[in-house]
Amino acid sequence: MILSGKKLVMPDPSEALPGREHSMPVRNRHFVTGNPIAPPFPAHLQQALLGLGCFWGAERKFWQYPNIFSTAVGYAGGFTPNPSYEEVCTGMTGHNEVVKVIYDPNLTRYDDLLRLFWESHDPTQGMRQGNDLGTQYRSGIYAYTQEQLDAAFASKERYQAKLAQAGFGAITTEIMLAGVFYYAEDYHQQYLAKEPGGYCGIGGLGIPYN
Repeated sequence: MILSGKKLVMPDPSEALPGREHSMPVRNRHFVTGNPIAPPFPAHLQQALLGLGCFWGAERKFWQYPNIFSTAVGYAGGFTPNPSYEEVCTGMTGHNEVVKVIYDPNLTRYDDLLRLFWESHDPTQGMRQGNDLGTQYRSGIYAYTQEQLDAAFASKERYQAKLAQAGFGAITTEIMLAGVFYYAEDYHQQYLAKEPGGYCGIGGLGIPYN
């Protein structure tokens, strides 16, 4: 694959693709859990938004985690409204491929999701994850509350210490309050459940979070 340097640098908002007014239509039923993937969700549930490389494999990591209500894949952290997958792959939307996780905080702690996040990918690679190169493959945590934001920064500091002890470099994970989440096209949702032999480039460093 031949890539321009532009794909590895975030575009200026003024350069971003214009996108579209309408969102991508998705079937509002998780292929594995059978639960809704779009709101409204039951009031007691909370949401997490995480980017850790190609969202096919990333989403599978989270729907396989115990007691998860639902997951969905989409785009966040960029500028283009309602982008298509092809547009995101140009590097000119600024978006990251992300997983939305819907969970019950009485059954699953946010820190449990952060542990899975850190252990499931290499957070030191900048605008890439393994052989997947581009701004949409950057590591990112997008918090819905100040509590989540504080927990994300604390977890980064904790995991950075673990990585440093093992000889790894600095974490490049983007951590910020969540902006708009745009659902990816329906065929991307729970892709590896529909296509079990599909591509998955997700892999951690083998360094435990705890």
